[in-house]
Amino acid sequence: MGSQGGFGQSKEFLDLVKSIGEARSKAEEDRIVLREIETLKVRLNDPSTAKFKLKEYVIRLLYVEVLGHDASFGYIHAVKMTHDENLQLKRTGYLAVTLFLNEDHDLIILIVNTIQKDLKSDNYLVVCAALNAVCRLINEETIPAVLPQVVALLGHQKEAVRKKAVMALHRFYQKSPGSVSHLISHFRKRLSDNDPGVMGAALCPLFDLIMIDVNSYKDLVVSFVNILKQVAERRLPKSYDYHQMPAPFIQIKLLKILALLGNGDKKASEQMYTIVGDIMRKCHSTSNIGNAVLYECICCVSSLHPNPNLLGAAADAISKFLKSDSHNLKYLGIDALSRLIKISPEIAEQHQLAVIDCLEDPDDTLKRKTFELLYKMTKSSNVEVIVDRMIDYMIRINDNHYKTEIASRCVELAEQFAPSNQWFIQTMNKVFEHAGDLVNTKVAHNLMRLIAEGFGEDDDTPDSQLRSSAVESYLRIMGEPKLPSAFLQLICWVLGEYGTADGKYSASYITGKLCDVAEAHSNDDTIKAYAVTALMKIYSFEIATGRKVDILPECLSLVEEMLASHSTDLRQRAYELQAVLGLDARAVEKILPMDSTCEDIEVDKNLSFLHGYVQQALENGAQPYIPESERTGISNVSNFKSQQDHEPSTHTLRFEAYELPKPSLLPNIPPVLASSTELVPVPELSSVADILQTAPSASDAGSSELKLRLDGVQRKWGRPAVSSVTPSTSSTNTVNVQNEASQRDSAGRSNSKVREASYDSKKQPLEVPPEKQQLAASLFGGASKSEKRQSSIQKMPKSQNQAAETSHVPKAAASRTPTVKTSQPPPDLLDLSEPSVTSSGPSIDPFKQLEGLLDLTQDTTSETAGGVSGTEGPEFSLFADMSLSVQSDGAANSISNVSDRNGLGGTIIENLVKSNKGPNLKEALERDAHVRQMGVTPSGQNPNLFKDLLG
Repeated sequence: MGSQGGFGQSKEFLDLVKSIGEARSKAEEDRIVLREIETLKVRLNDPSTAKFKLKEYVIRLLYVEVLGHDASFGYIHAVKMTHDENLQLKRTGYLAVTLFLNEDHDLIILIVNTIQKDLKSDNYLVVCAALNAVCRLINEETIPAVLPQVVALLGHQKEAVRKKAVMALHRFYQKSPGSVSHLISHFRKRLSDNDPGVMGAALCPLFDLIMIDVNSYKDLVVSFVNILKQVAERRLPKSYDYHQMPAPFIQIKLLKILALLGNGDKKASEQMYTIVGDIMRKCHSTSNIGNAVLYECICCVSSLHPNPNLLGAAADAISKFLKSDSHNLKYLGIDALSRLIKISPEIAEQHQLAVIDCLEDPDDTLKRKTFELLYKMTKSSNVEVIVDRMIDYMIRINDNHYKTEIASRCVELAEQFAPSNQWFIQTMNKVFEHAGDLVNTKVAHNLMRLIAEGFGEDDDTPDSQLRSSAVESYLRIMGEPKLPSAFLQLICWVLGEYGTADGKYSASYITGKLCDVAEAHSNDDTIKAYAVTALMKIYSFEIATGRKVDILPECLSLVEEMLASHSTDLRQRAYELQAVLGLDARAVEKILPMDSTCEDIEVDKNLSFLHGYVQQALENGAQPYIPESERTGISNVSNFKSQQDHEPSTHTLRFEAYELPKPSLLPNIPPVLASSTELVPVPELSSVADILQTAPSASDAGSSELKLRLDGVQRKWGRPAVSSVTPSTSSTNTVNVQNEASQRDSAGRSNSKVREASYDSKKQPLEVPPEKQQLAASLFGGASKSEKRQSSIQKMPKSQNQAAETSHVPKAAASRTPTVKTSQPPPDLLDLSEPSVTSSGPSIDPFKQLEGLLDLTQDTTSETAGGVSGTEGPEFSLFADMSLSVQSDGAANSISNVSDRNGLGGTIIENLVKSNKGPNLKEALERDAHVRQMGVTPSGQNPNLFKDLLG
């Protein structure tokens, strides 16, 4: 139209369209459009632009937008054009905004009022334009604003308006079903409209409603059948014909609705038989639309209650499709045939040669559709041919998605219709070998179960033959360069269980093969774990039979590698293998009995065999187990103080030190106050008098005892001492106290901190060749309706319960005083924590940080009177009254002076702090440090905590 210039377009506009069409590259096209954008920006902003020119500019904006460029600068002009009184400008504006905007655009709010006004217009063309915009732009929030006007338009005198109103209500139902749920009856009424267009528009929302609730529309079966009969009898105007087919799109929609209403309903289906048969006879197969209606009739027949006459007519129609030279019609025939074989499998036999042609067709889509048909018609008589064809096709394709689908179907068909277990194993081997890791891991487990259970008969000979054939096939397959992980796991399991069972292969040969597998897949821990377990089974079977075990060097190197692995699972399996090798035949037979895979295991979930052990531990002083549901305050440190106030002290850790060993006489070392962050335990004294009595004079303070010299460096290596229960802290607010009593340690070492370590899968010929006849006979021969699908391999598997993981109950023991040796302890190589960085600032007397915290006038005998001993710790509070930290300088000086004069300031302060009744700051800080160090909030007594942690 533009080339003729009959609609008033300017020459500039025609040149634009011509230049875009003649552009030889995308870059040239972009240059033209960008130049047009600059021109439109200037002219749209010119207030003197005439309205008829503005219309042309908006149309040119549509070209810019359609070609993929940003035309948002002109959206507002299209919105303004919808407000114009001129009909041409208004319709152009509505056309533009429906193409420019979406329902969530910010400019939608500017045209809602215009739409409301135009829906009430006397000009039906304006109303139709507004209804078009409603279907495109109205969202869920603005539906209530226009819904009353749209409902009123259902009774409009113009059929075009009524049709568009039905379409708008359908759109509202799609967006918000609840907003028009009370208006569904209007769709039923529109079926009796005088205009076929309105009736056809009402079929779309009714189809959606019937899909949701079929039973509520069963009463409309007669109405739909009558409408379809009138359409088939050409009672509609000629304008509805398309390629000599009367209203084909209305026929297709009606056939879909009848298929839904007649599915599983014999009475409703009987009312549809006549009209569906008439349409199938009247359809012209010379046009695509006629074939489309015919295909829809076949789909409807497949959904209705079976009728022999309709099934015969459908089979004839399918024959026309399959004999066509068009791949599209062949595709329709295969799809339609796959629908009908569900009702009558005999239909497939009539078209077996045509199906073979489709299976050998180079068209990949047609070939895939044919495989779907074969999948649905598989039975025990043709499963071998179909599965072999599927595997051959799976090998040739590169689409992993479809390869996965083909592999899963091969597995499913093999499991259901396998003629023998040997064939099943061979088929699974092919699937695993060519599909790789695309096969589900459950397939490997099912194959393991089949090999283990066998035929389930009293005679073990078939089972032994099955397992021997599996071992032979797997030893032959192991030489392939690329095998999936799941398949290798299966191979290792089978070789471990049955590799040496028949005596055909020696243990050294099988173990060598397993070591080769583990070495070739050194990065796959799962394969290595299966290989090590298989080695353990083979060696245990050899030990149980009394034969000498010869371990290959490569097996030894594999075990050594496992022992140093970062994987705890691999290390555990390696240690188990070493342990089994050291046992006698009787013990090994009890641990790993021969061929016991399918035996039922009785699991004692309550672990009743441990009751006696637990009772004995309780009698020896161990604390009773607290269920996890009853433990409180574990994850929330802030609840610790309130917990301490309401729970007895029996659910707290003990923090007091063990008794120190006797000092040994070593050369005198002058006393040095260490700046280490470690808190060293000291012996407990009952009173200040006792402290003063044991204090030596200033002259001989270092003459008889060893003075500990730490020099502010924290120990990095070394096994933590069991007796170190007093925590250390890195907080700058924590008081670090060093006692002179710690200087008596003859090894010259300090207690280490307790640390936690965290460890972390493709034209039928005129003559049928004999090969094709044989293939057709294997695919379709022997089919009968009464043949049942049976699987010779599906048996009820024995229940296999996995052994419950038995938790190790640590042996409870009372707290013992360790004997501290003077020799250097062996280095702890598992201690990988970073060394603490000591401050290089000026040294500060740590006792001055305690200024004002102590009251020297308190009764120092309260500790003894309170019954505090080395086996029962005092109550601690995580958050003490922090106001105690603000005291006078006088008290600090007095305490500092005392510690300087007698050389036992640390001991005095330690005992003075312990003598305080109730919570105090020092103990709170110490406990807070230990909580941060351990990473948990202790909630119960456990005297063996550090013993359990440190081994």
